[in-house]
Amino acid sequence: MECFQLMAAAPASGSGKTVTVCALLAALKKRGLDPCAFKCGPDYIDPMFHRAALGVPSCNLDLFLTAPARLRQLYAGHLAGHGAAVVEAAMGYYDGAGLTDAASAWQVADTLDLPVLLVVRPGGSSLTLAAQIRGLHQFRTRSHLAAILLNGCSASYAGRLAPVLERETGLPVVGCLPRLEAAQLPSRHLGLYTAGEIAGLDGRLEALAQALEANTDLDRLLELCRRPAPEAPTVPAVPQRAVVAVARDEAFCFCYPETLAALEQAGARCAFFSPLRDTALPAGASGLYLPGGYPELHAQELSRNAAMRQAIARAVEGGMPTVAECGGFLYLGQSLADEAGRSWPMAGVLPGQGRRAEGLVRFGYATLTARQDSLLFRQGEQVPVHEFHHWDSTACGNAFAAHKPDGRSWDCGFASASLYAAFPHLYFAGSPALAGRFAAAAAAYRKEPRYEAF
Repeated sequence: MECFQLMAAAPASGSGKTVTVCALLAALKKRGLDPCAFKCGPDYIDPMFHRAALGVPSCNLDLFLTAPARLRQLYAGHLAGHGAAVVEAAMGYYDGAGLTDAASAWQVADTLDLPVLLVVRPGGSSLTLAAQIRGLHQFRTRSHLAAILLNGCSASYAGRLAPVLERETGLPVVGCLPRLEAAQLPSRHLGLYTAGEIAGLDGRLEALAQALEANTDLDRLLELCRRPAPEAPTVPAVPQRAVVAVARDEAFCFCYPETLAALEQAGARCAFFSPLRDTALPAGASGLYLPGGYPELHAQELSRNAAMRQAIARAVEGGMPTVAECGGFLYLGQSLADEAGRSWPMAGVLPGQGRRAEGLVRFGYATLTARQDSLLFRQGEQVPVHEFHHWDSTACGNAFAAHKPDGRSWDCGFASASLYAAFPHLYFAGSPALAGRFAAAAAAYRKEPRYEAF
């Protein structure tokens, strides 16, 4: 069976990939193609916009965090039953880990054999733009580039520029997406605002879809990017053996759907709760997962919910298996500074104080090496991770050695038989053994005499 499949990529960040992908998803949905979405790399925010356009989860595709065979399984499984797939690239098309093409959008396209729509902003260039596109097209033996879309470009200029680009690059220009003030997506320190924070997002997406339909030959693009659908893997049913409480609200919104799916496949049912509004953990929970997000933007509200802070402190100190990464790690500390620099008490089970740093801290991919056996890791075990945060802690721990692809290294994290707490984000879909150990520990904890539903 064939279906529409493409990746939307660009020469650099800031080219409008997210806006283009949301417009394309909304347009395909209007055509009844039931599209699904993907995001290259460890991004949390862009998939929220995909979900806003479609009403279904978006799936991350990351070749640093996931082996190629597993990546193909994730892609095929998420695509199953849909009539179209749109993958949003990350950064520049060939930009990967350690100034190489490793884990780049191009490597994902090559692994999945996807046609690529190159999204470019003409700006003040014309023939020079053709030279840049031609260079991208010839940079690798199989570039996978299939078509060009001119973003932020008027229809009249696109009409004059398209023949030049087609003649000089050999790639078809399928149209343009004019700049729409009503459809601009605001950003802040960790990227775009989340989808739930933008007023009138449905109207913005509708305006984008209409503009794309009016200025792009979607039929031609659909024909260029029609491919056989990959065979979806069989996922066996696993009996539930534990309940893991998962923080989910405005403060804790950075969680991979694939990580939650990996926990479910390991036998853990995910029960969601809000550290901002709830006063107790979900009934029956015997595991706790505190993902990343924006706790610094909600430090006062989190602090004032003393009942939840105390419930989480009792659970962690009582040995409930707990995974806390980035924002969740900051929440377990002694205090957390908000954007104004005011410090607010947190759960208080870890020694550090969270405070704003000068910029991005230890940003990017790294590999963790465990110094001891613990809840998730075995001594000497190595796992790929990702960091992305503007807040730091006065005590980051030393349970792990972290190494970046460029050779830099540092100590980080707290770990015990019941705890993983550190800034690095884990990806259970790429390291399913971690999900299995977490679920098994939660199941064992539930059977212990000291167990109580906090």
